[in-house]
Amino acid sequence: MKLAASVRNLVKDYPLGGEIVRALRGVSFDLPEGDYVAIMGPSGSGKSTLLNLLGCLDRPTSGSIILGDDDVSKLSDDELSEIRASRIGFVFQSYNLIPQLTVLENIEVPLFYQGRLSAAGRRRCRQLAELVGLGDRLNHRPFQLSGGQQQRVAIARSLVNDPVFILADEPTGNLDSATAEEILTLLEQLNASGKTLIMVTHEADVAARCRRVIRLRDGRIESDRLQAPSRTVAAAVF
Repeated sequence: MKLAASVRNLVKDYPLGGEIVRALRGVSFDLPEGDYVAIMGPSGSGKSTLLNLLGCLDRPTSGSIILGDDDVSKLSDDELSEIRASRIGFVFQSYNLIPQLTVLENIEVPLFYQGRLSAAGRRRCRQLAELVGLGDRLNHRPFQLSGGQQQRVAIARSLVNDPVFILADEPTGNLDSATAEEILTLLEQLNASGKTLIMVTHEADVAARCRRVIRLRDGRIESDRLQAPSRTVAAAVF
């Protein structure tokens, strides 16, 4: 079994008003390639902290996160930036698109920051836009798109560098139920095609569509269980 990531004894402390808040208290789990995981738990349980650490957006107080052959807790800021750009895809609740850029330009952003925006890269960005159903919106800007369309741009952007895994933070939180269904189906097609997904959600019906649910409470793993997804979809080529 090949692992996309391995987390061991992860601890994260934050200073707050002269005291120390322990957001994570010794979290450990493996993430096999192709997994589809929902991370759940009440407010303050450590969900967002865990996602930030997996995404190399923050550093643990102690413990390790192994991505491939790298213990990212020991890497420099520049090395972490490179890993974020080349090996991790991000999908946020608020989409995080650049309002001045077109759909195509927003998808191209990861390549631009790596200095890899070649003709071939632009072609891949166009293909991804078409695959998420936005081939006729390439020159539109975010304010000209619906919330669901903006999230599709974000998903296409997350795929540009063929990441090892995709982190999704409440990806349907700002969407109506019909549009949320479209986005969840798209994420399921991604997973069916082999992509590894980790999704933070507070919605039980969303978590029911994943193959695994990790539930946090007070910074610890309360449960980690496999399940049969509530529905399955055919793979799509991304």
